[in-house]
Amino acid sequence: MKVINSTENRIYKMCIKLGSKKYRDRLGLYIIEGEKLVKEAESAGMTEMVIIKEDHPRKEEFGGSTRVFMKGSLFDKAAQTKTTQGVFAVAAKKEYDPKEFFEITAGKNLIVLDRLQDPGNIGTIIRTAEAAGYGGAIIMKGSGDIYSSKAVRAAAGSILRFPVMPAEEAGSTAELLLKNGRRLICTKADAKKDFRETDLTENTALVIGNEGRGVSDEFISLSGETIKIPMKGEVDSLNAAVAAGILMYRSVQKG
Repeated sequence: MKVINSTENRIYKMCIKLGSKKYRDRLGLYIIEGEKLVKEAESAGMTEMVIIKEDHPRKEEFGGSTRVFMKGSLFDKAAQTKTTQGVFAVAAKKEYDPKEFFEITAGKNLIVLDRLQDPGNIGTIIRTAEAAGYGGAIIMKGSGDIYSSKAVRAAAGSILRFPVMPAEEAGSTAELLLKNGRRLICTKADAKKDFRETDLTENTALVIGNEGRGVSDEFISLSGETIKIPMKGEVDSLNAAVAAGILMYRSVQKG
């Protein structure tokens, strides 16, 4: 068994670099951690290689011909979580161009993340969107990286299955959505309409905005409707992932 034991090794260096968004974007790769998620990624054919800590007790369960072993101290530095399960994979990003994205998501609701920053929120929304039966997500420029380690952990297996498309600006994105039969509905704290007064069950593109600033003015101006989640007491806002979850599950509630 050949074991990586040098910080000069090219695979070790690559794994370290994948902690940076710049290199994830450049290489089209990212790191996923944990036994369950690695096995899912292998089954989906999305792993470039599987990195295994040299003393992992079940090392033969992972990797096949892509298996790479790494010295414990180096593995701990290359892994992106403090407490590891002794295995992570280098996986290929799966992003879609507009034509492919709208073919795959035809007839389904979509979630649009407009400059969200917190990776935990981003990953949680992706996971919830899949669970609520949404077809895919559009990630606007200025949002946090869906392939960061925290976002990948929060999204869990959804990161491997759920269609995600990057988008540059609100105007062209709204045009694409309308062209493909979606109503653009934005969340807005001071909207006049309660979300329960709006039918979200079909042909919806739901826009969730930045944690502090909300949905951009451009999206608001282009939307067919703005909605709010009413709140009592002195609470004036909800966590973005919580708000998105409430609204997406309204989509599966008839009437």
